[in-house]
Amino acid sequence: MERIPILKMGPFLLVTIQVDLYDRLALNLENDLISMVSQTGARGVLIDISAVSIVDSFMGRILGNIASMSRIMDAETVVVGMQPAVAITLVELGLTLQGVYTALNVEKGMELLNKKLGSDLAQDEDEEDDQDDRDE
Repeated sequence: MERIPILKMGPFLLVTIQVDLYDRLALNLENDLISMVSQTGARGVLIDISAVSIVDSFMGRILGNIASMSRIMDAETVVVGMQPAVAITLVELGLTLQGVYTALNVEKGMELLNKKLGSDLAQDEDEEDDQDDRDE
């Protein structure tokens, strides 16, 4: 069975989609990604769709599902490399991709995830400091 590779890079998972996704492959990707977030404790998911030329409503829904499930598991999702035709199609289909951040390329996507992770870590530290103050 064909699978899309998922790479772990520090606290993030990186997926580069190099083929047009058919329904079964998209569902496998969704399941594999969510399992990997759970297994690794990843704090971010970066999905590179720069090689994808066609997105339908099903694929848009899969991306939204990945973002929603990842967010519940405390990970942010960034989609990078979206071609103009894909963006136009998503808008025409009325898909807003709730919870999905976008960036121009992988480098900018990683920067965005690092910023998100940095602000989350700072917030976690503030909460720990507040708890320490209450314990004293």
